[in-house]
Amino acid sequence: MKQPCINIGMVGHVDHGKTTLVSALSGVWTDQHSEEIKRGISIRLGYADAIFRKCPKCPKPDCYSVKDKCPNCGADTEECRAVSFVDAPGHEMLMATMLSGAAIMDGAVLVIAATEPCPQPQTKEHLMALDIIGIKNIAIVQNKIDLVSKEEAVEHYQQIKDFVRGTIAEKAPIIPISAQQNMNIDLLIDTIEKTIPMPDRDIDGRVQMFIARSFDVNKPGTPPDQIVGGVVGGTLSQGRLKLGDEFEIRPGRRVEFEGRTKWIPIITKVTRIIKGGQNLKEGTPGGLLGVGTTLDPAMTKSDALVGQVASHPDSLPPVWDSFTMKVQLLERVVGSTDELKVEPIRASEPLMLSVGTATTVGIVSSARRDEVEVKLKRPVCAYAGSKVAVSRRIGARWRLIGVGVL
Repeated sequence: MKQPCINIGMVGHVDHGKTTLVSALSGVWTDQHSEEIKRGISIRLGYADAIFRKCPKCPKPDCYSVKDKCPNCGADTEECRAVSFVDAPGHEMLMATMLSGAAIMDGAVLVIAATEPCPQPQTKEHLMALDIIGIKNIAIVQNKIDLVSKEEAVEHYQQIKDFVRGTIAEKAPIIPISAQQNMNIDLLIDTIEKTIPMPDRDIDGRVQMFIARSFDVNKPGTPPDQIVGGVVGGTLSQGRLKLGDEFEIRPGRRVEFEGRTKWIPIITKVTRIIKGGQNLKEGTPGGLLGVGTTLDPAMTKSDALVGQVASHPDSLPPVWDSFTMKVQLLERVVGSTDELKVEPIRASEPLMLSVGTATTVGIVSSARRDEVEVKLKRPVCAYAGSKVAVSRRIGARWRLIGVGVL
């Protein structure tokens, strides 16, 4: 069975059908957290793997499905490509989670419901986030077309075209579907295959893993002799990771010592590699993988290590407590209904900064025209030249206002 080789983000406004679409493509319902099920929205990043399959007898795009048997002619289908989906929350309060997910996406599907005027606030904010982080391969899904008339669907399609004009998604294909009714899923798979190609990977470079989730997988009441170490989840951007490898995680763990706070790198060992639901001896770039470690599960539970970076010892980029970044601000604040003008960044103001899968608050120590120096409340591990998504608190919410470069 093929292993996932690419991460595809599922982004868009809350309740536009992202999780339902991931389920239609993979058979996995990614909202697993009790609060997600209760409220009917995604809160944490969801993951699911899928294998795109092709019927050797049917013409394109009818030949595509995710089933072993062709739904049209019943022939055995052949594997095309295995992909990992990253289901990002659409709620405005969870923008930081979406930004951390965007850091591990190779391409994205922007989901827009035909039942609401386009664009909705987070449709606009998510598209801007993809642009800031540099995700160029985008397919647009016009979902819920089974709930509107033909005339309404055509009018809504034109709204989408007007919305994306002049943006990174201007030439992105727009596919009308119903995720709930499995309508046009074959055409969507065909479009993803054409629009989101395999990126170039440095498989022989030094290992770099962005941690996007971390877990304690032990169930309550597990006997002490059966407890397994903590698990981190994310993606390798480069390099190979093998069973038994030493594994360093930075910035690491926070230690209070003589009234001062220090962050100490964590060294552990790889005990298990899970990708595409299979145990592997070696993990390679692309797709989402889980890495079992010898860490105390208390260190990894409840996403405690999200935002950290892992590699072989002494191979990681620097850890920053403060940095100076070149900043480019947007003209208008996106994500809110009243789009205010973005004011210049001021000294002493707090900013929410997303670097890779890490999100931290930085207090501005000095601000010049296009250069801002920030002191971080929580350090980040990142290479010089990394992109930084910059958000400002406006009212009760953090709003995306620009992009910085370390």
